[in-house]
Order: sequence, then C-alpha cells, then structure tokens
Amino acid sequence: MDNNSKYLPIGSIVLLKGGIKSVMVTGFCVIPNDKPHKMYDYCGYPYPEGCINSNEVCLFNHHQIEKIVFIGYVSEEEESFKKELLTVAQEITVDSDNNIISDNLSETLSLLDDDVPYDASFSINDNIFNEDV
Repeated sequence: MDNNSKYLPIGSIVLLKGGIKSVMVTGFCVIPNDKPHKMYDYCGYPYPEGCINSNEVCLFNHHQIEKIVFIGYVSEEEESFKKELLTVAQEITVDSDNNIISDNLSETLSLLDDDVPYDASFSINDNIFNEDV
C-alpha cells in the first residue's frame, strides 16, 4: 500500500478485524475528548445505519482493517487534503497503545493552507453551500 492510501477517503466502508458490522469512515487523526493523550487513524459509524447516537463513534487504526468493502469518493480536493493530512500525521508520534508520545501539531498546522478549516465547530451552511439556504 503506498503512502497516500494509508488514509482511505471519507465514505469508505470497511470491515474491522473480528468485526461483524461494516463501518463507514467519517474522519481522520481523531483525538477522543475523554482521552486527549490518545489518537486514532479513523473515526466512523456503523454502515448502513450511520450516526444514531453522537456519543457512540467507532475509533480505529488502519492496521485494524480486515477488508475494504468500498473506497469513498476521490477528487482533487480529497487528494490535496490527504497530502496535508499525511504531513500533519508524520509530525505526531503514537505508540502501540495509541498514546501520543510527541507532537508538533501546532507548528505543523501553521505551515498548512490557511483556507482549510481545522476547527471542527463550523456552520454547515457557511462551508458547504455557496448561497444562503
């Protein structure tokens, strides 16, 4: 697997090792609110149900994927984002228990494109639609 494919696109559907239910990828490099010293490669929700309870998200690492059922939509925007994601991820060292050992995340984020929103709290209408809805 090449470097760019470590992170599957959003919308990809995977079966995890030992899993009985598929999971759809919805995010990357997730740091849980209740465990700020840990980081996981992905977050996702059961497929096809999706997000039923926002308190229940599946956090997992790439090596835990047993089977890729479907690869999500790939566009120029996604490929550009993935390059920046890999830059950020390389600056963070995580041990086998997902504990963050070192990170230069603040420095790395300052080097990235200022037009990309890194704050998870944003208005959907402002970031998805061109006009007021």
